Amino acid sequence: MSPEYEAGFDVSGRLLAEERSGDNAPPLSVSELSALLKRTVEDRFGHVRLRGEISGFKRAGSGHIYLCLKDDNAVIDGVMWKGGAARLPFAPQDGVEVIATGKLTTYPGRSKYQIVIERMELAGEGALMALLEKLKQKLAAEGLFDRERKRRLPFMPRVIGVVTSPTGAVIRDILHRLEDRCPTQVLLWPVLVQGQGAAEQVARAVRGFSEMQPGGPVPRPDLVIVARGGGSIEDLWSFNEEIVVRAVAECSIPIISAVGHETDTTLCDYAADMRAPTPTAAAEMAVPVRAELLAMLTEQGLRMDRAVRRGAAQARERLEMQARLMPTPDMLLAPQRQRLDQLSDGLVSGLRHRVADARAHLGQAGGALRPALLRQYVNRAAERVGRLRLRPDYLERVYKDRATAFDRVSRLFTSVNPDLPLQRGFARVMAGDRLVKSVAEARAAGAVSLHFRDGAVGASIDGGTPLEKPAAEAISTPSRTPRKAREGQETGQQDLFSQ
Repeated sequence: MSPEYEAGFDVSGRLLAEERSGDNAPPLSVSELSALLKRTVEDRFGHVRLRGEISGFKRAGSGHIYLCLKDDNAVIDGVMWKGGAARLPFAPQDGVEVIATGKLTTYPGRSKYQIVIERMELAGEGALMALLEKLKQKLAAEGLFDRERKRRLPFMPRVIGVVTSPTGAVIRDILHRLEDRCPTQVLLWPVLVQGQGAAEQVARAVRGFSEMQPGGPVPRPDLVIVARGGGSIEDLWSFNEEIVVRAVAECSIPIISAVGHETDTTLCDYAADMRAPTPTAAAEMAVPVRAELLAMLTEQGLRMDRAVRRGAAQARERLEMQARLMPTPDMLLAPQRQRLDQLSDGLVSGLRHRVADARAHLGQAGGALRPALLRQYVNRAAERVGRLRLRPDYLERVYKDRATAFDRVSRLFTSVNPDLPLQRGFARVMAGDRLVKSVAEARAAGAVSLHFRDGAVGASIDGGTPLEKPAAEAISTPSRTPRKAREGQETGQQDLFSQ
């Protein structure tokens, strides 16, 4: 057995590693190798610019951006830290070709290399236009550019809000044009219109005007103008940002977009209610010309006066025509006058005929009234009176029947008289004007009065206070006239017809 085999390995394939003197390739750990690779890559590629298409774009909650840059044959990972991502002048999207500036480094945790992007730009105007078209299609699909969402501008706004730079020529042009046409109160919300943070400031200003409440310390605008002067597409890019477009579309106040010159177009123009080719044109759209308005009002007043006068004249002519067609009072009263004359003539002749008839009837009645007939009528009446004379025996019989009935009623009244028992020694117990019928009623009353034949006295029940002595009552006893006396009186009856 060879010494190498006894040492535990052979020359063709060693089983155990060993350190040998003079070895110039000592083994490295994975971390050491990763560190060497990282240092080598960063030293060799400390500043690079890559052109590629964005893929797998993702913005983490920390604000960092992770993406891949690719071309037809290769892909490289990329990362952009929060600070650099906040300074980006556009919103990265998948499919957009960019030029990224940064340095290469490695990520030992996954044995990958990646580029740490410090600055990212669109790869030429074509890429910029592609990004713009892609964002336009996205917002159009959401309905932000629909014509149905557009609102009419107020005819004469009292307050106009302007979102623009306070130092540029735009605000001066707007104020000058408003002063020439129709002086109006203007509220300026100063913002950056280009560069980093411009889009956020413009969106914040539009939302600020929209959130103002009527009647607040600052008057709420009736119209908003978003304005900026002309420039390249890069200069106007802030008004293509999604945050600005959405703020303009969601504004509750009618808004005019006046960004750039007549040939410049931004997405803000599509979202606004009205697009103006220039800021000066926006001021002209916002208000009418005061002189023209006064002239129009004067002309309208004159036209209204002429219309009123013409209407009055036409009404007067129609009234005169109607008056000529209407009958006169004589024509209206002529039939009634004629009828009155006829009735008057008929009344005279009718009275004459009536008098003649009455005279004829009176003559006939007078001829019938002869003295012999009257005497005969009187004799018949005297005979009837003689037959109706009242005989004394009939009257006496009737009177006796009435006297007998009265006597029966008198005896019945005497038998039911409440004072009759008092003649026999009884007493009547009264509590005020109420008759006491039981012991319970007497005890409840406490004091009573006792009525006797010849008067009344007070009494107390079980020690109560007696009533005052009541006034003496006259106890009436029905008189009973002897029947014989009555009969005597009856005999004095005389014949009514004996006179």
